[in-house]
Amino acid sequence: MADLTSNIPSELNQPLRFKPIYKEKIWGGNRMRALLGKDTGHLPNCGESWEISGVGGDVSVLIDGSANLQHLLAQYQGLLTGKRVYARHGDEFPLLIKFLDANEDLSVQVHPNDMQARERHNCLGKTEMWYILYAEKDAELVVGFERDTVAAEYEAAMASNQVMDLLHREKVQPGDVLYIPAGRIHTIGKGIVLAEIQQSSDITYRIYDFDRTDAAGNKRELHTEQALGVLDFKSYPAYKAVYTDALNVPVFLAGGEYFHTHKLWLNQALERKLHVLDTLVIYICIAGSCQIAAGAGSVQLHKGQSCLIPACIADVQLLPDGECVLLETYVPAYHA
Repeated sequence: MADLTSNIPSELNQPLRFKPIYKEKIWGGNRMRALLGKDTGHLPNCGESWEISGVGGDVSVLIDGSANLQHLLAQYQGLLTGKRVYARHGDEFPLLIKFLDANEDLSVQVHPNDMQARERHNCLGKTEMWYILYAEKDAELVVGFERDTVAAEYEAAMASNQVMDLLHREKVQPGDVLYIPAGRIHTIGKGIVLAEIQQSSDITYRIYDFDRTDAAGNKRELHTEQALGVLDFKSYPAYKAVYTDALNVPVFLAGGEYFHTHKLWLNQALERKLHVLDTLVIYICIAGSCQIAAGAGSVQLHKGQSCLIPACIADVQLLPDGECVLLETYVPAYHA
């Protein structure tokens, strides 16, 4: 392995860990601390922990404070993200990794696709996936329409405050996976904690917010017209991903052109050959703990922590402490 890493800049020749960015949300709670061991400071309702982000205004900083993700990308380009990824995305980091704690229902919402987001906001669209980490009894999500719907029916339901009657509800439990392409209406119900992998975008069109108000008595802004132009009104036969757990082998969970995600349930060491992927790879620890050795360095990941493996690193050793579960995500090969 030494000959493959000898020309890698020392700053990239190791797994990279970043400081979480915590977000206060009207619907957030305290499970970031209780379930994921995060120090959220004095935030009373922490709804999100942004683990790895290149979004403007919320760019992740290395644990040691020496650089942020945008500086690394500008300096090292394809060495960090992969040649083909950099050719497609340039200095726009392609993924955003989060944890979410829904102590109350999130708003019903939808996200635009790349073309719509570029035209309207000059940014990427937002396709995402969720891995459920915790769910109270009978906790549920809203995802998609219960039956095929047309715009006029949807607009009438919005006008009469009955839009929830058109939507599909899905009960969830830990281990469930949902893939949410741009255009699919959705919300996360109360009593759910999840890991989210998504395109690097913070564009959300809020459709319905249960008529709630903030501490000052103000309702949050809705984006009714913007949402109407991006909604997919079709109903689909299934919304949860189907997979079978297996020890010590990668199990594909979900993905498309923007990311592929595997689950790694480990009780012994596993080597992952990464050079053939030509892409950054991100590991998210969702149970137990694991040493991740890559290049000339290693990090210890505990539940609720993440790291980025630069594309220039050829392989990685995953060394669980007893038993652990990781999510592995990367940008797949893409052909227009």
